[in-house]
Amino acid sequence: MIGGKAGLSLFALFIIILIGCGGIRYSRLAPDAENFHPKKIVALPVYVGPFEEARDIIDQVIAGVLIEKGWFADVVAPDTVKGQMQSNDDLRKAVSGYIAKLRTVNFSDPDLSRKIGEGYHVDAFLVVNLDHWDYTVEREDKIARVGLGLKLVEAGTGNIIWKACHSIAEDYWLFKPDLPDVAEDVAKKMLDYMPH
Repeated sequence: MIGGKAGLSLFALFIIILIGCGGIRYSRLAPDAENFHPKKIVALPVYVGPFEEARDIIDQVIAGVLIEKGWFADVVAPDTVKGQMQSNDDLRKAVSGYIAKLRTVNFSDPDLSRKIGEGYHVDAFLVVNLDHWDYTVEREDKIARVGLGLKLVEAGTGNIIWKACHSIAEDYWLFKPDLPDVAEDVAKKMLDYMPH
């Protein structure tokens, strides 16, 4: 048994290790990320997959958290993106073409990326995927779960500067947590890791 100062030191080290494990599930920076400081950013409309009912909620959550951070001179919200896509055929084709290539062949097209940047007058854009949005049961535990995938893209080059994914699963017994609140917690935690 270790006692005295050595025991206290080991206990303190154990606590520090536990606190340090509170990150997100996956986060990867590009080598030149430390030199990337966008002033204007657009949050593209979220890809929700089978969770269509969450589309507007996640769009608002992401835009709200980006604005709340105060890192950017301007944040173009997904509602603005949708409105401009409806009235500008070239911009709609650029965004939908970019997203399609990114999803199907994992290619960040620099030409389409540049068109998105020019169309929205931004330095960067955020691609958002909704991976989980549900209430489920795991081994008799009731869980509210929200998971997101984010990619920060340099508009001028198409370089993916940062990508991350994370989910939060909140246990509950009687009262279901609101999924929008869980989504906000996920977004805040993830965006803390995003370069700005």
